[in-house]
Amino acid sequence: MPELPEVEIRRQYLETSSLHQVIAHIEVEDKKLLTTEYSTLINTLTGRQFVGTHRVGKNLFVLTDAPDVIVHMHFGMTGDLDYYHASLDRPRFARIVFEFTNGFNLGFLCPRKFERVGLIDDIDAFLKRKKIGEDGLVISLEDLIRQIQPKKAFIKPVLLDQHVVAGLGNWIVDEVLFQAYIHPEQRANTLTAIQFDQLHKAIRLVLETAIRYEATYRDFPNSFLIHVREWDNSPYDDVEAHKFCPRCGTRIERSEVGGRTTFFCPKEQVV
Repeated sequence: MPELPEVEIRRQYLETSSLHQVIAHIEVEDKKLLTTEYSTLINTLTGRQFVGTHRVGKNLFVLTDAPDVIVHMHFGMTGDLDYYHASLDRPRFARIVFEFTNGFNLGFLCPRKFERVGLIDDIDAFLKRKKIGEDGLVISLEDLIRQIQPKKAFIKPVLLDQHVVAGLGNWIVDEVLFQAYIHPEQRANTLTAIQFDQLHKAIRLVLETAIRYEATYRDFPNSFLIHVREWDNSPYDDVEAHKFCPRCGTRIERSEVGGRTTFFCPKEQVV
């Protein structure tokens, strides 16, 4: 599932490939993927250009040369982008295609049809309506404390709440808590000032690392917990090493917190 790092990578991709090109047409294979009427989408965007991007959490906003015309993209479970020349075959799963007058296209890939594209006229109003909090990469320590401290729930589900911090998915929260030495079942309102500082720094560390390595998990540092999930080749020579804490050597434990699979070090992350 595209998390904040993957959506940031897609934002950068769109910025480097698809800005300042006039939209000639939009081909939509499945109109159920639209949150705006197809006719409205066509009439509003034809002749327009993308001029910039903005991302909050997992939401990508594409700015156009009309200030009140903004394309909202949500990548669902498996969404992606593909910029290609019109002379080439249409990419598989490109169910929405922005066709530019210069002969290039931007395909919005929707393998599982959970992805969505639509128009909005105000980003702040959209975020408020959807109750989406500050982005994980930009939230300040003060705002993080203000959002979390009043809550009595376990810290893991609190961090997964997009109203609290936008863009933190399941593996990211596990990694953040591991890097911050915080147990996923510690009550949010019991975090100390030192723990809040560690948490804030860990959020930036994990997100920036994932973006730097383009979410290629095998390239993440050996000091990261993510390797225990076995989503990619292990960076360790020892085939069993990923099952143990890279700091203290304790076997990583697996449990469920808030209904979500959770990994943590029982020695270094204690309640």
